[in-house]
Amino acid sequence: MTLDAQGMDATDRAGLNGQAPRCDHIDQLPTVRYGPPECKECLALGQTWTRLLVCLTCGWVACSDDSQGGHAKAHYQETDHPVAATLGPRSTWRWCYVHWRTV
Repeated sequence: MTLDAQGMDATDRAGLNGQAPRCDHIDQLPTVRYGPPECKECLALGQTWTRLLVCLTCGWVACSDDSQGGHAKAHYQETDHPVAATLGPRSTWRWCYVHWRTV
Protein backbone atom coordinates (compact mmCIF):
# COMPACT_ATOMS: atom_id res chain seq x y z
CA MET A 1 0.00 0.00 0.00
CA THR A 2 1.27 3.49 -0.86
CA LEU A 3 0.32 6.33 1.49
CA ASP A 4 0.04 10.00 0.58
CA ALA A 5 1.06 12.95 2.78
CA GLN A 6 -2.17 12.66 4.78
CA GLY A 7 -1.64 8.94 5.43
CA MET A 8 -4.42 7.94 3.01
CA ASP A 9 -4.12 5.03 0.56
CA ALA A 10 -2.85 6.62 -2.66
CA THR A 11 -2.77 3.39 -4.69
CA ASP A 12 -6.18 4.00 -6.27
CA ARG A 13 -5.18 7.49 -7.43
CA ALA A 14 -1.74 6.57 -8.81
CA GLY A 15 -1.04 7.38 -12.43
CA LEU A 16 0.01 4.94 -15.10
CA ASN A 17 3.60 3.72 -15.36
CA GLY A 18 4.68 5.23 -12.06
CA GLN A 19 3.41 8.73 -12.84
CA ALA A 20 2.37 10.95 -9.96
CA PRO A 21 -1.32 10.77 -9.04
CA ARG A 22 -3.65 13.27 -10.67
CA CYS A 23 -4.11 16.51 -8.73
CA ASP A 24 -7.81 16.91 -7.91
CA HIS A 25 -7.29 20.62 -7.25
CA ILE A 26 -7.16 21.44 -10.96
CA ASP A 27 -10.64 19.96 -11.44
CA GLN A 28 -12.07 22.39 -8.87
CA LEU A 29 -10.69 25.64 -10.34
CA PRO A 30 -13.16 28.34 -11.35
CA THR A 31 -12.72 30.52 -14.42
CA VAL A 32 -11.03 33.68 -13.16
CA ARG A 33 -10.01 37.03 -14.54
CA TYR A 34 -6.31 37.71 -14.00
CA GLY A 35 -5.03 40.83 -12.32
CA PRO A 36 -2.55 43.20 -13.99
CA PRO A 37 0.84 41.69 -14.98
CA GLU A 38 2.74 42.98 -11.96
CA CYS A 39 3.53 42.01 -8.39
CA LYS A 40 1.91 44.70 -6.27
CA GLU A 41 3.94 43.73 -3.19
CA CYS A 42 7.24 44.02 -5.08
CA LEU A 43 6.22 47.37 -6.52
CA ALA A 44 5.38 48.67 -3.04
CA LEU A 45 8.78 47.49 -1.74
CA GLY A 46 10.76 48.73 -4.75
CA GLN A 47 11.77 45.16 -5.69
CA THR A 48 11.91 43.49 -9.07
CA TRP A 49 10.73 39.99 -9.98
CA THR A 50 12.04 37.26 -12.27
CA ARG A 51 8.72 35.61 -13.10
CA LEU A 52 5.06 36.21 -12.36
CA LEU A 53 2.52 33.60 -11.29
CA VAL A 54 -1.24 33.86 -11.29
CA CYS A 55 -3.48 32.22 -8.70
CA LEU A 56 -5.95 30.02 -10.59
CA THR A 57 -8.51 30.34 -7.79
CA CYS A 58 -8.82 34.14 -7.62
CA GLY A 59 -6.59 35.62 -10.37
CA TRP A 60 -4.11 37.31 -7.99
CA VAL A 61 -0.77 37.97 -9.71
CA ALA A 62 2.46 37.82 -7.69
CA CYS A 63 6.15 37.01 -8.06
CA SER A 64 7.47 33.45 -8.04
CA ASP A 65 9.68 31.74 -5.46
CA ASP A 66 12.77 32.48 -7.56
CA SER A 67 12.08 36.20 -7.12
CA GLN A 68 13.28 38.12 -4.08
CA GLY A 69 9.81 38.42 -2.55
CA GLY A 70 8.25 35.01 -3.25
CA HIS A 71 4.83 36.63 -2.95
CA ALA A 72 2.89 33.94 -4.86
CA LYS A 73 3.80 31.38 -2.19
CA ALA A 74 2.87 33.90 0.51
CA HIS A 75 -0.53 34.28 -1.19
CA TYR A 76 -1.03 30.50 -0.98
CA GLN A 77 -0.03 30.48 2.69
CA GLU A 78 -2.55 33.23 3.45
CA THR A 79 -5.46 31.92 1.36
CA ASP A 80 -4.95 28.16 0.83
CA HIS A 81 -5.58 28.69 -2.91
CA PRO A 82 -3.79 25.57 -4.18
CA VAL A 83 -2.76 26.09 -7.82
CA ALA A 84 -0.77 28.82 -9.57
CA ALA A 85 0.35 29.14 -13.19
CA THR A 86 3.02 31.09 -15.00
CA LEU A 87 1.61 34.34 -16.30
CA GLY A 88 2.56 34.38 -19.94
CA PRO A 89 1.30 33.68 -23.41
CA ARG A 90 0.93 29.99 -24.29
CA SER A 91 2.29 28.83 -20.93
CA THR A 92 0.94 25.52 -19.65
CA TRP A 93 3.07 25.28 -16.47
CA ARG A 94 0.99 24.96 -13.27
CA TRP A 95 2.11 24.33 -9.69
CA CYS A 96 0.08 22.80 -6.88
CA TYR A 97 1.28 24.09 -3.52
CA VAL A 98 -0.60 21.34 -1.68
CA HIS A 99 1.12 18.50 -3.55
CA TRP A 100 4.32 20.52 -4.01
CA ARG A 101 4.66 19.60 -7.71
CA THR A 102 3.75 20.60 -11.24
CA VAL A 103 0.29 19.57 -12.42
